[in-house]
Amino acid sequence: MESAVKVGLIAISAALAIGLSAIATALAQSRIGAAMAGAVAERPELVGSAIIMVAIPETMVILGFVVAFLITALKSAE
Repeated sequence: MESAVKVGLIAISAALAIGLSAIATALAQSRIGAAMAGAVAERPELVGSAIIMVAIPETMVILGFVVAFLITALKSAE
């Protein structure tokens, strides 16, 4: 029974690592996207930097995935 609880807690922590980073990324991209849409409407030469600014928060989800992978790898290492 103790093993089942341990596996469950590992699964919850991995889900939180991905879920919370995805929520944070969504909030950041919504604000950046709205601001950059207005900026590109006024100055079309900012399209390149707009794409970069929207893509940067995606690294949070990738890092969350790496953390979740490391958390689940701890179970297989034991």
